[in-house]
Amino acid sequence: MLLVLCVDLDDDLGRKTGFDTPVVGRNEVEAAAVALATADPEDSDSNVLFQGIHEYDTLSADPEVDEQVEVAAVTGMQGSDVQANRATGDEIDRVLAGLSTGENVSAIVITDGAQDESVLPVIRSRVPIDSVRRVVVRQAQDLESIYYTMKQVLADPETRGTILVPLGILLLIYPFLIIASYFEVPGAAVLGVISALLGLYTLFRGLGLETVVNDAVGRGRDILYEGRVTLITYVAALALMTVGGFRGVALVEELSDPAPPLVLALFVHGAVQWLAAAGVTSSLGQVTDEYLADRFKWRYLNAPFYVVAIAIVLYVVSGFFLNVNGVAGVPGVRAFSAADFAVGLTVGTLLGVFSTLAFAIAESRFPTSVEPTRG
Repeated sequence: MLLVLCVDLDDDLGRKTGFDTPVVGRNEVEAAAVALATADPEDSDSNVLFQGIHEYDTLSADPEVDEQVEVAAVTGMQGSDVQANRATGDEIDRVLAGLSTGENVSAIVITDGAQDESVLPVIRSRVPIDSVRRVVVRQAQDLESIYYTMKQVLADPETRGTILVPLGILLLIYPFLIIASYFEVPGAAVLGVISALLGLYTLFRGLGLETVVNDAVGRGRDILYEGRVTLITYVAALALMTVGGFRGVALVEELSDPAPPLVLALFVHGAVQWLAAAGVTSSLGQVTDEYLADRFKWRYLNAPFYVVAIAIVLYVVSGFFLNVNGVAGVPGVRAFSAADFAVGLTVGTLLGVFSTLAFAIAESRFPTSVEPTRG
């Protein structure tokens, strides 16, 4: 006997139609398929049932098939695949027990996807499987549907920018090459520039950098409109850092082929004063904005003192290192002895400690706002 076995692993048939499963017999399976298609026209399991009926009719009408043919629908349960497979196995046992035949039974399994096919080992443990048919629904869309779908997709600004901009860049390659040939510009250079632009655009869109750029522009606009002092102090700090970088490089160039440790010491020694000025400027601007926004805390004033303390330590350490390595005579280098080194470290440390204590005392004696109570 050939058993056409329709599998519905998540029991859409039982849940949506109320049919008791398993369903055995052509008329019964057809009624179940119609009921499921009526309850949910988009459920692919109804196609599985109709495919099972089709296989049954085809095999029954085939004169070369000299076996009895039967069709049945079995279901599992929604949720765990293990429990669904066990429930399906129980229903297959009931179907096989209800078949009144002395012939050996083999099955043709009908499913609608890989998930339902996970039950195949369970079926194979009970009955031999001759074949497995997966139902794939073919849908035809006319040109009008395609036209309106494309129109709707291209109407979306984000999709339009993602699709049309790279396509436009690719279409402009040939005209750019023609124009470049008139000016005797190598075509490889044009292709390289266009490829770089297309690659940057793809990375820009792929990494979602447009959101970051929009947020940065928005924050910059808010800073301008709100009149924040940090806008000016950050620009000044950037200028000071640039000068400090050039100053450090210039000091490094005073020596010919210095060792890497000396390069670092020279750069720090020449740039640290400018970098400290940049840090103090930016931190004072931030403190001013916090004060204007009524968010000021005394401990915020620690920042410029910490910057100065760190700068003192770095300046003294780099000067002492250069003095030890015999670079004291280079213009722009201030040599520090061991005593100077100790004094510099002490001054930097005490400046940081005293500023912390002073502003902590000020915070406790003259609170700037009501601190939340911790429970």
